[in-house]
Amino acid sequence: MTLTDHVASYIEFQRATGLSFQHAVPLLASFAAHAEAEGEAFVRAQTCVAWASQAKSSRQRHRRLRLVRQLAVHLHAVDEGHEVPHPDALGRGTYHRPPPRLLSPLQVRQLMDAASQLPPVGSLTPVTFHYVFGLLASTGMRRSEATGLTLEDVTPDGLRIRKAKFGRARLVPLHASVRSALQRYMGIRSRCGSRSDRLFVLAHGRPVRPDYLTATFIRLARQLGLRGGPGKPGTRLHDLRHGFAIRALESAASGGRSALGRHLLALSTYLGHASPAHTYWYLEATPVLLDQVSAATERLHSGRRGDD
Repeated sequence: MTLTDHVASYIEFQRATGLSFQHAVPLLASFAAHAEAEGEAFVRAQTCVAWASQAKSSRQRHRRLRLVRQLAVHLHAVDEGHEVPHPDALGRGTYHRPPPRLLSPLQVRQLMDAASQLPPVGSLTPVTFHYVFGLLASTGMRRSEATGLTLEDVTPDGLRIRKAKFGRARLVPLHASVRSALQRYMGIRSRCGSRSDRLFVLAHGRPVRPDYLTATFIRLARQLGLRGGPGKPGTRLHDLRHGFAIRALESAASGGRSALGRHLLALSTYLGHASPAHTYWYLEATPVLLDQVSAATERLHSGRRGDD
C-alpha cells in the first residue's frame, strides 16, 4: 500500500468512530504526497518533522505534527516499519484559546449587507451568504452544520441537525424572526432551479462549502475593517457562534447562579456541546459576565447568598 492508501484507510477508520475528520483530510493528503515525493512508502519521523515545519505559524506547525503523529501511531500498531515522531520534535507547544472578538448587532448587519453585494450581483450567491451569516449569528450553529442542512431539515419544530460534531443529532428551535427569514430565503431559492437538496446553494446550483464560507467571511471582515491583513488576528467566522452564546448567557446572568446554571445546561444542549464544561469558558468572555461571576463569588464568601 502507498502512504496515500494508508491515509485513506486511516480517515475511513476515524470517520467510522463518529468523527467528521473534515479539516484533517487535506493536511494528511498533503503529507502523503510530500512523503511519496521523497520516495517513501512508510512514515518516517524526519519526514514528519520536515513536512510540519513548512507551516507558516508555530501553532500550525505543532498542529501538523500532532496530526501526522496520530497517523503514525495508528500505522505503527499494525506495522512497526512506520516511525512515530517525538511529540516535542518541534519544541513544546502551548495552545491558547483565541479570545472571542464579538461583533455588535450593527457589525453583523454590516456584514450581512456587504454579503448582499457579492458577485455575481442579482444572483443567488449574495442572497445565500446574506442569509447563512444571519443564521449563524442568530442560532450559534457551526459552519459545517449550516452548510450541511437540507431542505427537509427545515421542520415546523426547528432545524434538524444531522451532521453535527461527534455524530450527534439535535433539533435547533428557531425564533419567529429567524423562521420568517428562512422562509424568505427558501422562496428566493426555489426560483433558481437548483437540483441540490442542500438548503444553502450558490448561483451555480451547488452547495456552499464550509471552507469557502470561511474565506468569504474573512474577505468581507477585512473589507469592513473588522480584521487585519493575512497573519494578523481578527474576528473569525466562529465568533458568530461565540457571540450568540455569550449574549445568551448575559441575558440569564441577572437571574442568579441557579438560573445561570440551568441556562448553561440548556445552552450547551442547544449548541451541541459534548459536555456543559465546554460551555463554561464563555463565562470569562465579557466584562458583563465576569462582573456577574465576581459578584456571585463575593456574596458566597461573605455568607450573603442572596438569590443565587
